[in-house]
Amino acid sequence: MRSSINSSWQYSFWSRVIARLRSPRFRVSQGVLVVVCVCLVGLVGYVDYLTGYDRPLLLFYLVPISLATWFGNLLLGLIIAIAGIAAWMWSDVAAGIPALRFWNVAMALASFALFAGMLSKLRTLVRELDQRVLERTAALEREVAERQRLDREIARVADRERRRLGQDLHDRLGQHLTGTALAAQVLKEKLGTKSAPEAAEAEKLVRYVEEGIDLTRNLARGFFSPELEADGLSVALEGLAENISERFTVNCIFHGGDSIPVRDSAVATQLYRIAQEAVTNAAKHAAAENIDIRVTMNGSELALAITDDGVGIPDKLPDSKGLGLRLMRHGAALIGATLSVQRHGGNGTAAICKLRIPNQSESSISM
Repeated sequence: MRSSINSSWQYSFWSRVIARLRSPRFRVSQGVLVVVCVCLVGLVGYVDYLTGYDRPLLLFYLVPISLATWFGNLLLGLIIAIAGIAAWMWSDVAAGIPALRFWNVAMALASFALFAGMLSKLRTLVRELDQRVLERTAALEREVAERQRLDREIARVADRERRRLGQDLHDRLGQHLTGTALAAQVLKEKLGTKSAPEAAEAEKLVRYVEEGIDLTRNLARGFFSPELEADGLSVALEGLAENISERFTVNCIFHGGDSIPVRDSAVATQLYRIAQEAVTNAAKHAAAENIDIRVTMNGSELALAITDDGVGIPDKLPDSKGLGLRLMRHGAALIGATLSVQRHGGNGTAAICKLRIPNQSESSISM
């Protein structure tokens, strides 16, 4: 176990070192670089002198040339190459070489210059590539941030329009139907006093209008969610359970504390919408008789679970269906939560939304 930990640590260390060296922001002082390269040239020349002219160490001069070219520039690399040739010539002469041919010196210098030029070109290409990667990454981050901002704005606009529509249904259409019901009631009473045969039809009309009023109120409740501020999510979910139980004649129960540690109203609204969509689907489409809304905390993770005993979610939803599920997943993505929808036991469905609640210093969502 210890060896695997050490291996992973070493791999991580060298990965960071290589990434640091490749970074275009990595800079080395020119004075320090010159001193290091000259010392390396002197060290290789001294070792070359000790090994004798019959064991040349010409390739080892490429190390200081590489450092000078990569961390400095091509001119510094060429200067270090000339210094390397000079050290090589000195070491061979001091070691007692019979004769030093000009052709060998010229070929070595040309090889060093060619190597420095190619390395300088490679450095330029790598830094241009790194710069493009940084620019593309920054552009992608800006695009993602802009998309997230637009998603949040769309969610706010959609919620505002949903509230407005619910308010119109409740205040305008509901009041209009209420006035119609009163007029129909008056008409029924007048026909009843005259013992007119149309009194039964008028009574039926009153009943239909009253049913329309109930339907309008239920629709308005679905569109118009409560204001979720501070600790209002628990109250809203409890009200949602009561509303679903009344509308669909099912046993919908909310289990959760009096105070759910969510302080962001946008996050609370999305959690409420996810729960609302899940319980509505369970009551309307899954033929569920029992629906459970439960909020739990496990450390810093909040889990909103909606389970039912209905027919269960199909293994594969048709393309024309599953809009509610897509809306739930979109709402979870807006607040950085994860959503999983799966079968619950033999029958039924479980929709679980998990959200990390950071510390107050990390986010506006606090405990």
